[in-house]
Amino acid sequence: MTMTLRACVLLSLLLPASWATAADAVTGAAARQQPAMVEWRRDFHRHPELGGHEVRTADTIARELRAMGLEPRTGIARTGVVAVLKGALPGPRIALRADMDALPVKEETGLAFASTATSSYRGQPVSVMHACGHDLHMAILLGVARALVERRDSLRGEVMFVFQPSEEGPDEPGAPFGARLMLDEGVWKDFRPEAVFGLHVWSSLQVGQVGFRSGPLLASADEWTLTVRGRQTHGSRPWDGVDPITIGAQVLLGTQSMIARQVNIASTPVVLTAGQFNSGVRFNIIPDEAVLVGTLRTFDPEVCEDVVARFRRIADAYAQAAGGSAELSVVSNAPATVNDPALARRVLPSLQAAVGADNVVEMPLQTIAEDFSQFANEVPGAFFLVGTTPAGQDPAKMPINHSPKYAPDEAALELGARAMLQVVLDYLGGEPG
Repeated sequence: MTMTLRACVLLSLLLPASWATAADAVTGAAARQQPAMVEWRRDFHRHPELGGHEVRTADTIARELRAMGLEPRTGIARTGVVAVLKGALPGPRIALRADMDALPVKEETGLAFASTATSSYRGQPVSVMHACGHDLHMAILLGVARALVERRDSLRGEVMFVFQPSEEGPDEPGAPFGARLMLDEGVWKDFRPEAVFGLHVWSSLQVGQVGFRSGPLLASADEWTLTVRGRQTHGSRPWDGVDPITIGAQVLLGTQSMIARQVNIASTPVVLTAGQFNSGVRFNIIPDEAVLVGTLRTFDPEVCEDVVARFRRIADAYAQAAGGSAELSVVSNAPATVNDPALARRVLPSLQAAVGADNVVEMPLQTIAEDFSQFANEVPGAFFLVGTTPAGQDPAKMPINHSPKYAPDEAALELGARAMLQVVLDYLGGEPG
């Protein structure tokens, strides 16, 4: 057990009895929302939509919020939805965020409510699936919203519910992701919270567990595109041209050596991955151009800048040595997600009260990324992970987030709502009714 979690256990022994009562009430409130959350989740899962195209999803969310007596604003960042709940008593302003979009993945879960949706992504026909758990995130936030509305008369402060599009990214390369676009369009212009909270379901944790850490939690995500230009020639006479495919392969291998030998990854993790390598149209023609696209994950902006500079030098050197050229462009999709230390000190005992001290896992650094960080860079933020692997099954052997077989246990809905409700009510300083 780490020192941080050991301190949480000791703290739990000192908590007043009222906390236990509050936690019991929160558990009951979350449990009452479970049937609705399951229904919402399955509906979202059956009808997934890609980033920037969440039209049906947004309509469903707005309808449910209106049914709760709230007045949602729609059309923020094209398909984003927000609503504000004002408690009867004065108190802080906070925001809760859930992401809405699905992924270009063909579902292989065999669920009765599996997606059969199709769409297009960056010019290619694709299947669409909620393979990352955003369907659960939306259902959880709707459940939390309804639970808070039901206790409006005893609620302190104001809560903004933010349903954000395009967390996985828009269709247009280089366009801003959903959180940045919502902020740019003034989502907090008339309602600036003093703190923002979010969660993500996570296959590497068991149902019943919550993952959290103070400080950096998730990496930044930078999307890079390397364009290598050579000179076309017949495949049987490579010496008459300049092969951009060979150059691109050498550059890619060079970057991996750079990460292993030039970057102190013992100090801070760095991952550089290529996800696309596109070139040529025929087996016996060396093309003019090759394009590689990938992602860079870091936790320190200075390290990111250094890695990009080294990447650019490697690309230029290999290309020039072969008589070609290389151009590297990098777009920042999301900064690192950092849990504000002061806010984390408040959130940890709330999570512990909600799920039990032994079920709060202090997470190592995660090289996944989340554009929740855009919100958390504006005001103090806290983000935690909710386990989805069923009891008795090894998380290491389960399909992970983004897998076509990812099928989270729906018990995570109640757990996520319980944890978020506890965090919200403790922060606002009100006792649940």
